[in-house]
Amino acid sequence: MNTDTDIAALNCEDSPAAKAPRSSRIGLIVPSSNTTMETELPELFRRQSEATGHRYTFHSARAAMKQVNREELLAMVGRAAACATAVSDADVDVIAYACLVAVMAQGPGAHKESEQVISEAATENGHPAAVVSSAGALVRTLQAIGAHRVAIVTPYMAPLTQMVREYIEGEGIQVLDAVALEVPDNLAVGRLDPENLPGIARGLRREGAEAIVLSACVQMPSLAAVQQVEDELGLPVVTAATATTFELLTALGHEPAIQDAGRLLAGPITR
Repeated sequence: MNTDTDIAALNCEDSPAAKAPRSSRIGLIVPSSNTTMETELPELFRRQSEATGHRYTFHSARAAMKQVNREELLAMVGRAAACATAVSDADVDVIAYACLVAVMAQGPGAHKESEQVISEAATENGHPAAVVSSAGALVRTLQAIGAHRVAIVTPYMAPLTQMVREYIEGEGIQVLDAVALEVPDNLAVGRLDPENLPGIARGLRREGAEAIVLSACVQMPSLAAVQQVEDELGLPVVTAATATTFELLTALGHEPAIQDAGRLLAGPITR
């Protein structure tokens, strides 16, 4: 038996591989039924890599959640710390808590507490990382671009949509209109056709709006429609996914350079 080899093998199992030069690791905490965030975010970062040469890898932990209702959302939040511990084992540079409505359902300002819980869990696990929640990213990004009045689209049932509206307004952003598509099953939300979003956006009451939130949900596909809606309506278009991407890049100290995903990710913010 080669003792040195055996010890090296054990160390290899206990520690994540060293990061490659010009690369970053992104941890994701997603609902177990999510099928969108792990497709839209990698696509956005692929475009960023194409423009900059920097490489990004994704490492996910899943928290059980099938139906988008208050009970399952509350239960998912209770699993956030365990998920953070698991995903931080990969020695990620930043962690995205990718369930907007689960955080907002906790009440005003809940994104701050959720981000702190995840940060503390990663730190206690020996792998501290920056933390971004999709809920926090959405409201902070709207504030960053100077959007004080918005119109939003959600896939949620009407009561949850109203709760999201009140949460956003609690952060000082007026919601002029909110469309609820009323799809309770999270897998069904992931099957919604983004080609329908331009027509939905046209129907929004947007007089006085300074931005459109085309998808206030990490599960509702929207990336394929962002640039089209922005070009057609002449307003900045933000989604849960693009706002999360913007904050992930900011946390990493990287300037956005992503094409065909709205002006938010095309380069430095100009108001």
